[in-house]
Amino acid sequence: MTDIPSLLYTDVEDDLRATLRGLLADRCPWSDVLARVDTDEPYDESLWKSVAEDLGLAGLLIPESLGGAGATAREAAVTLEELARAVAPIPYYPSAILATTALTASPASEARDNALPALAAGTAIATLTIPATTAPGAEFPASITGSLDANGQLHLTGAATTVLAADRADLLVVPVLIDGEPHLALVDATAPGLTRTRATTLDATRPVGTITLDGVPATAIADPTQAPAALAHALVTGAALLASEQLGVAERSLEETVTYLKTRHQFGRPIGSYQALRHRAADLWADIAAARATARYAAAALAEGSDDAPIAASLAQAYCSDVAVHAAEECVQMHGGIGFTWEHPAHLYLKRAMSLSLLQGTPTHHRAALGGLVNLPSA
Repeated sequence: MTDIPSLLYTDVEDDLRATLRGLLADRCPWSDVLARVDTDEPYDESLWKSVAEDLGLAGLLIPESLGGAGATAREAAVTLEELARAVAPIPYYPSAILATTALTASPASEARDNALPALAAGTAIATLTIPATTAPGAEFPASITGSLDANGQLHLTGAATTVLAADRADLLVVPVLIDGEPHLALVDATAPGLTRTRATTLDATRPVGTITLDGVPATAIADPTQAPAALAHALVTGAALLASEQLGVAERSLEETVTYLKTRHQFGRPIGSYQALRHRAADLWADIAAARATARYAAAALAEGSDDAPIAASLAQAYCSDVAVHAAEECVQMHGGIGFTWEHPAHLYLKRAMSLSLLQGTPTHHRAALGGLVNLPSA
């Protein structure tokens, strides 16, 4: 019988949470996030330096031999919880989770081993050049193709839309078809022939964009025997850890709501004393407690290399996604009129929760995927 992993936070994880929460409270108040939304600088470069370089959190999933912390998905999950609570406008998820995981799952090579230390140090940012909605189990992308020139140099042509941090990444990990066979390639974002355009999205704190390649030089880092598995591992890891972001948004939404229910008075009494609102808050607390267990199990399954990781990832996405959206919607509703204004942070949590529900597959997609993963008969 397989041992069930502990879902409790360890002392190391608690210390990490306390350190990061303190930093974000000081450096990333919601008023600063809101002020950045309508500017041409959606990313907080100073905050990225503090999180990625000073605290060293960009390298959590990178082995110590390559300059990283050699930590596990559990520590990465705690980091994502806290970043989501603050709606932090930094490209941590696309770089430190998706791109990093795809690279570490690829075989050792000069290009890969030169890229990972820079990512671990936080001095470079990477992204996985796939649509942000790509879910685990999806077919290998076919929108970008590669060919070799007379000197054996690989060149890529094609485009990928809705790529996370497309306009900010220094390095691109690109799924590419070469002679119809799947490969992964590494591309310098300043290479000739590469263009990037940012798209307008619901969540302005997490930009996406289109990357177009026209004969862009690249270096292959995974061949047809390795690339599909590396990409699949990155997608499962991304989906599993995304649930921790959803948990963070849900928890922060509930905390803001409860604080308001205690302090806002109508007819001489706090509105939280009214039974209807108390019951809604209690139901939400129960939902978030279940979401926490689900997200924690997904992170633990990854950390232990469990065969259940794909199931845990889809289960976490199927449940936590809906809980996050519901918690953010309740935050807006129970704040009354102020909750609908631009001057209150509730809309930041709602937009993040709704955008998260589309990343790495919708809840409906993951519920359908779960049926196949656990061998349930289709309808």
